Amino acid sequence: MKKFSISRRNFLGKAATAGVAGIVVPSIIAGCSRESKKVVAVPTMLDQAPDGPVLKAGVIGCGGRGTGAAINFLSAGPSLQVTALADTFQDRVDSCREAIKKEKGQDVPIENCFVGFDAYQKVIDSGVDIVILATPPYFRPEHLAACVQAKKHIFAEKPVCVDPVGARSVMATAQKAKGLELSIATGTQRRHQRDYVATWQQVAQGLIGDIVGGTVYWNGGKLWHRDPNPKWSEMEYMIRNWVNWTWLSGDHIVEQHVHNLDVLNWFTGSHPVKAVGFGSRLRRVTGDQYDNFSIDYTFENGIHAHSMCRQINGCVNNVSERLQGAKGSTNCRNVVLDLTGNELWKYGYPLDKDSKPTNNVSVDPYVQEHINLVTAIRSGQAFNELENTAISTMVGIMGRISAYTGKETTYEEMMNSDLKLGPEVFDFGPVNIPKEVPVAGLPYVPGQ
Repeated sequence: MKKFSISRRNFLGKAATAGVAGIVVPSIIAGCSRESKKVVAVPTMLDQAPDGPVLKAGVIGCGGRGTGAAINFLSAGPSLQVTALADTFQDRVDSCREAIKKEKGQDVPIENCFVGFDAYQKVIDSGVDIVILATPPYFRPEHLAACVQAKKHIFAEKPVCVDPVGARSVMATAQKAKGLELSIATGTQRRHQRDYVATWQQVAQGLIGDIVGGTVYWNGGKLWHRDPNPKWSEMEYMIRNWVNWTWLSGDHIVEQHVHNLDVLNWFTGSHPVKAVGFGSRLRRVTGDQYDNFSIDYTFENGIHAHSMCRQINGCVNNVSERLQGAKGSTNCRNVVLDLTGNELWKYGYPLDKDSKPTNNVSVDPYVQEHINLVTAIRSGQAFNELENTAISTMVGIMGRISAYTGKETTYEEMMNSDLKLGPEVFDFGPVNIPKEVPVAGLPYVPGQ
């Protein structure tokens, strides 16, 4: 591995081979070649999970996504219950409990509602079969490991970590879960969205030929932020404002753009091995993150893919993917074109009540991923998406670090980096980490 400046070494963490001891590195397809006549089957996706014995789920992280995931789970089929809730804050538990009652008519027992940094373990120990993980991503590696140790099935929101140490931890947890035949879905709902799956099948069968490049985008507006409250400690403020702090969210190239990066990995059957990028902070008002990134990713076989993401109001938006093949191109969602732009294939959406074409799949992918999870559990056919999502998250981390440092960053470095974000002590007081916004080309030590 070539040597780097002090600033780069500080930022990546020490290249500690011992940091990956005992980790089974996932086996990745090195290239993107497809056989033109290959027949690729896609899994059957049911409109509703089959009935069976009652499955009880606990929710860890009761904010908007955790509440939404709980309702999605309850919509997946019969004999499903949410029986336990956990969050750092009481008001989050209360609002989630109320939403479940309002939307689904289920009462979560008050004695199974837990608050605090250790509340996650109380949910795991409450007799649930499935755990829904939707806290800020920083906490995901520890929560995943605890769930698998307790032999629980899991729905874990993406991303699954914020730093290389967390990614390797999740990869190890994924391998352990496979050995226990646990099922894990990971919130990468495009892999459960029927038009995306059908388009992937066409690409896998060779309709666009060998993939030679691509672009992936999540260009949108600002999400949200929280202003400090004199009643809150710094720790409470940061967690309530988590989507703006890198140690909690991974920055938006990891927290949000991971969806598009995951599509890139999925369709190519591989992952980038190098990143060179840049980004900046133009209008974000809290936290320490950037609000735009542009990354040139390189795969092992030499093809390049461009990644672009932005969270700035008042700009043109684009949330999509595009892959170029030797024989054509695809938007990865519903159409394949030849080299001159003529349509080779198009996904057939269901018709509306007036027999007019729609642009929506028949089942909401946010519900479909829970249908697929419950179906896997009840059929005894375990599936595990965790390793794939850990890799996609690591690709986002690789791009973020390249932009923050202004340097070329490799996947190998990520797999050997001891970079771990976040404070050492968790209590409701000051958070002892650096909080400066990174500036490319200058020395920077991330919050550790």
